[in-house]
Amino acid sequence: MRSIWRGAVSFGLVSIGVKLYTATEDHDIRFNQVHATDGGRIRYRRVCSIDGAEVEYSEIAKGYELPDGQLVVLTDEDFEELPLASRREIEVLQFVDQDEIDPIQYEKTYYLEPDPSATRPYVLLRDALDNAGRVAITKIAIRSRESLAALRVKDGVMVLHTMRWPDEIRRPDFAFLDEDVAVRPQELQMAEALIGSMTGAFDPTEFTDDYREAMAELLEAKQSGGEVQPLPETAESGAAVVDLMSALRRSVEAARGGASAEEAPAERAPAKKATAARKATRAADEDAAPARRTTARKTAAAERATPAKRATPAKKATAAKKATAAGKATAEKAPAKRARRTA
Repeated sequence: MRSIWRGAVSFGLVSIGVKLYTATEDHDIRFNQVHATDGGRIRYRRVCSIDGAEVEYSEIAKGYELPDGQLVVLTDEDFEELPLASRREIEVLQFVDQDEIDPIQYEKTYYLEPDPSATRPYVLLRDALDNAGRVAITKIAIRSRESLAALRVKDGVMVLHTMRWPDEIRRPDFAFLDEDVAVRPQELQMAEALIGSMTGAFDPTEFTDDYREAMAELLEAKQSGGEVQPLPETAESGAAVVDLMSALRRSVEAARGGASAEEAPAERAPAKKATAARKATRAADEDAAPARRTTARKTAAAERATPAKRATPAKKATAAKKATAAGKATAEKAPAKRARRTA
């Protein structure tokens, strides 16, 4: 269990450090509100009635409406500044018989556990209450709300029952209370005999929650019969994906000058091909230039090496043709090498 409150029980001059635990729990079968057609969960939003905006928990304060229609707003700081002596202390006010407390005043039940250093005074107060057969009337503040409380002993543990204030209990106002209704003695005697025949020791384990058991059987039968469906995806996640795709598509259109995302690649394909062709031609020219320069240097060196033999016009033409052919062959091989390197 997890403690919800920590403080001390003040018993005269004795202070007993304790922790408070909720003593009861609900075992009801809980349902979610869903859309009957598709099983989607029904969500509730905190919306301001003035501007229609959704409000976060951190922005919510408590407001009290005055009789004249004006509003007083209180924050958490305002509540913290209130002088509440019972915020961290359970002060014992008096001791009474348990029969003097009407069960209608009980509100919620808690267990009290002592701190390791306060076990001895805790046991002292517990045994004193148990031996005297009394209940301690105290006050305690839980979640900024002060309540009257009854402290008693059960199974070796001190139990705290928060109680309603007297002005919180309604008085029954029914018409038959003012009427004089006569009951025959024979009927009253028969009713008392029936009560006597049904009287016994109270054992809460003998009673069961028939409705909860029937509901559990219904759910199990539907599950066995295949009448189940997977949890649907929330609408918020789908909407977020659609909005994101829409925003991306608009961004692409704006970056491409208004062309749609589907049409833009097809329209720009020819331009990309032309750009690639120009780059390939430029690369081929760059690779062919060194080969042409090498051929020209070889031809000039050959002419200087044989100065006595002048080249005839026919030989010059033949040499020029060979040089041109060699340059073309080198230029044709260069794009291929360039393409392989690029690949």
